[in-house]
Amino acid sequence: MSFFSENGDQAFRGKQVYEWLWKKGVHKFEDMTNLSKGTRQLLEQSFSINHIEVDTMQRSKDGTLKNAVRLHDGLIVESVLIPTAKRTTACVSSQVGCSLDCKFCATSRLKRMRNLNPDEIYDQVVAIDKQSRLYHNKKLTNIVFMGMGEPLMNYNNVLKAIEKITSREGLGMSPKRIVVSTSGVPKMIKKMAEDQVKFNLAVSLHSAIDEVRTKIMPFNDTFPLEDLREALQFWYAKTKRRITYEYVVWDGINDTIKDILALIDFCKFAPSKVNLIEYNPIDDGVFQQAKTSVIEQYVSMLEAKNITVTVRRSRGKDIDAACGQLANKA
Repeated sequence: MSFFSENGDQAFRGKQVYEWLWKKGVHKFEDMTNLSKGTRQLLEQSFSINHIEVDTMQRSKDGTLKNAVRLHDGLIVESVLIPTAKRTTACVSSQVGCSLDCKFCATSRLKRMRNLNPDEIYDQVVAIDKQSRLYHNKKLTNIVFMGMGEPLMNYNNVLKAIEKITSREGLGMSPKRIVVSTSGVPKMIKKMAEDQVKFNLAVSLHSAIDEVRTKIMPFNDTFPLEDLREALQFWYAKTKRRITYEYVVWDGINDTIKDILALIDFCKFAPSKVNLIEYNPIDDGVFQQAKTSVIEQYVSMLEAKNITVTVRRSRGKDIDAACGQLANKA
């Protein structure tokens, strides 16, 4: 506000510029049409807008869209629009590369180059909302932080982005329609609970047996299941919101009765639901989707213990847009 007063303009110009940037997603000062030409020139001389650009877009035969998003410094991340009959969901990235080392995930093969800024996260959502309206004739309804990166390793920027997304001055989306998915960073899960966040939590679990989980997610050595369980108990005690476990079943890795019983036991300490997610190969042959009979056994045993379970079929596999496939191939 003071910038405009100091330059002989009206203080309310600040609010107008804010709305253009955050509510309307404008990337050029010259497009801020309710400002005078002189004001726009002043802004052009004084500031720059480091916006994202959708560099390339691929469209799957199932309607899923994958964006290669170019950042202001030339780095690329990927985001995805997932349409269904009732909703459209944005899958957004939080880091360039990833801080963790999950063996089954293509993104983990990229070194973490940097965290995304709040505006870069926000702009991904704005771009996908525009695509949802253009290609599916409906506004964006849901957001999942399941793209490239570990959101809790970029905690402050992710929360600032969500604050803008949910604010009346931004997109005005309900936090109940936002899911932050983590591979399991106990300290940061506790911090989320202490901060009384309003969005939902999902945990990429994949095994409730430490030795197995460490083989597929080596950072489990640093953040073992006992610490994760304690953090999730704390989360539920503070928020009273159930936890979603994302769980892929692989042939010869976590496909035994022992694995199922361990998962059932892990689900007992707090209300939860399990999403059994179809695996999407990343071309190395080490991880292979488990047999259908094993998935059915998981479902029947979980349901027998009154644990809500859903089998999720992946979308956008033909354009490498499905879970675990985002690897900046553009």
